[in-house]
Amino acid sequence: MIIHTMQRFVIPVIALFTLMMTTACQGPMKQSSEETLTAVPGGKFYGGIFKMNESEYIKNLFPHSIIDVYSYRVASQIYEGLFKFDQHSLKVVPSLVESYTTNDALTKYTFKLKKNVFFHDDPCFIDGKGRKLNANDIAYCFTLACTKDKNNQSSNLFVDVIKGADDFYDKKADSIEGIKVIDEFTIEFTLEKANSMFLYNLARPGAFIFPKEAYELYEDEMRTKCVGTGAFRLSSVDEDISIILKKNENYHGFDEYGNQLPFLNALVITFIKKKEIEFFQFKKQELDMVYRLPTNFIINILEEADKQSKKYNLQRVPEMSTQFLAFNNQNETFKDVNVRKAFSFAIDRQRILEYILNGEGYKAGIHGITPPVFESYDISKIKGYSFNLDSARYYMNKAGYPNGKGFPAITLDLNSEGQQYNNVALEIKNQLKKHLNITIKAEISPFSHIAEKSTSGKYEMLRLAWIADYPSPENYLWAYNSKLLPASPKDKSYPNLTRYANKQFDEYYEKALTAKNTNEAFQYFMEAERILMKDAPFLVLWYDEGYRLIQPYVKDFPNNPMQYRDFSTVYFDNAKELNAQK
Repeated sequence: MIIHTMQRFVIPVIALFTLMMTTACQGPMKQSSEETLTAVPGGKFYGGIFKMNESEYIKNLFPHSIIDVYSYRVASQIYEGLFKFDQHSLKVVPSLVESYTTNDALTKYTFKLKKNVFFHDDPCFIDGKGRKLNANDIAYCFTLACTKDKNNQSSNLFVDVIKGADDFYDKKADSIEGIKVIDEFTIEFTLEKANSMFLYNLARPGAFIFPKEAYELYEDEMRTKCVGTGAFRLSSVDEDISIILKKNENYHGFDEYGNQLPFLNALVITFIKKKEIEFFQFKKQELDMVYRLPTNFIINILEEADKQSKKYNLQRVPEMSTQFLAFNNQNETFKDVNVRKAFSFAIDRQRILEYILNGEGYKAGIHGITPPVFESYDISKIKGYSFNLDSARYYMNKAGYPNGKGFPAITLDLNSEGQQYNNVALEIKNQLKKHLNITIKAEISPFSHIAEKSTSGKYEMLRLAWIADYPSPENYLWAYNSKLLPASPKDKSYPNLTRYANKQFDEYYEKALTAKNTNEAFQYFMEAERILMKDAPFLVLWYDEGYRLIQPYVKDFPNNPMQYRDFSTVYFDNAKELNAQK
């Protein structure tokens, strides 16, 4: 998974500097000044420790439980699926698959697996030695993903998609008819009907592959006990402090020059919550990347980046990320579409973008939930909500709350993620008071608590960001399919966190999934999104723009709209300069 006041937030320079100095040296694994990089064909180098920071700690690294972007970014270095995304183009490309074929109806897929893939060494194996991946591992993981279990948030990838998966999920069958192991390195899937998203689903975290031995030994401990086939293996976890991933010496990947991947020796992820401290560490070259800049200093940072272009590189790109407020559509207050529309018209998004975020966003969210980053999907054709005080008050009156009279106390839940969202929450609180004469309470919690509230439905209004884990508008719409709602409102709901239901929306969404081509699918998705926006189950705030600074010696690490990161090909350049800097 994934805020500023009306006044500029100012921190006294001396106090900030003191705070930074006391925390800047807390990193768990320092680059040795004696470590050298080894040159290899293609002008690349082996060696180096890549250090980065995340503002929020991971929730769960078990593939079937991953619902947040922080866990995904770590897990995707450890685990692999049959497919993955190219971090330059975001096209889906083979990962564990050597080749594949389909029938003409696109209802049968046959995959040939690579024969040189091994799981990481781990005590779950005999003698602790990682064994070779085979087709039974794929069948095991996908079957487990179609099982009702408290740890499983991934059944939607295959239930109603692979033939017989729904019967297995409902315990009407002992196996899944559409999963067939042909031989040691060949597996076949038969679908209920053609599905335009099937290959994308095979690259998502819920389709990451792990060995049966690990699941049987660790069970719930797989939250942080990880055994995959990825370029890096989990070395250590210091809860809420750091995670260290070390190079998988037995990795199956090679680059175009025949160099075995990965190039880096290790990845170190820390979890410092203050963006000012993170940026200060980056400037001291104690971090190799900083993602999302401290809002209070963003203008100065951008000016400095232009002047200091040789010292570090600024990467910015519109992102596949939408910031919004989720309404619990089963909550007594937000059941009323008039209340939801009143809130949606009452917020001045442009003010938030310009004065609260200092421009650190791509566009105000006045259209749909889908961000404006997909070719041939023009979100300007979707009518959303922009600030309109007359309309806001009209719908509030229609809901029975003239001038806010009688409106109940409402709580907005959020995680802080480096102060930004706190400030946005305060601005929203001020605007709702000013424009609708209603009072809301903002409650800040750790991200793990927010994730729990979102799935359990124990919230009224929730600050969320939907960050794509595959590049398609469908990624933003699947979360509103009523088929994904639990039978009881007391049960957990994922991905339909707003608990929204509209049969007409479902019909267009289903038509898109079985469309003959992308253009046809996009037409149906757009019709579905228009219906969604009329119902206003959420309040879109803004579409993100990704600001990322990387050190100049970091190579083959492109920024992309999904913030998809593949460290298997990243390397450090210029050993002499690197060691002098470190």
